[in-house]
Amino acid sequence: MSRRIVHTESAPAAVGPYSQGIITGNLIFTAGQIPLNPATGQLIDGDFTDRVRRVLNNIEAILNESGTSLAHAVKLTVFLTDLGKFAELNTVFNDRFDGIDPPARSAVQVSALPLGTDVEIECIAEVVV
Repeated sequence: MSRRIVHTESAPAAVGPYSQGIITGNLIFTAGQIPLNPATGQLIDGDFTDRVRRVLNNIEAILNESGTSLAHAVKLTVFLTDLGKFAELNTVFNDRFDGIDPPARSAVQVSALPLGTDVEIECIAEVVV
């Protein structure tokens, strides 16, 4: 099975030796995304829900580059430094996936995330040909 690297300027550049996304077969696997502004490479200002929206926008940009979208996401894994933010996470997800079937999802609490942020999300989605 072959694999193809996905890269877009519409999502933050990788901050290490990894790819924004990899397509293999009919699936794309994204790297974990944090709330970085793609233009500046800096964490965004704003509250937790703003950060979650930014992360989902970054994922959407990678998926769009590969010819798919969050509507075709099959699994999201969410890493939080505080599971007390779970209700706020659900609020953003309810808005983002309104009118479409949401993907499977896991949310786990971790002790720390890159650059000191409080949320990171990775995605597996179908690539629609």
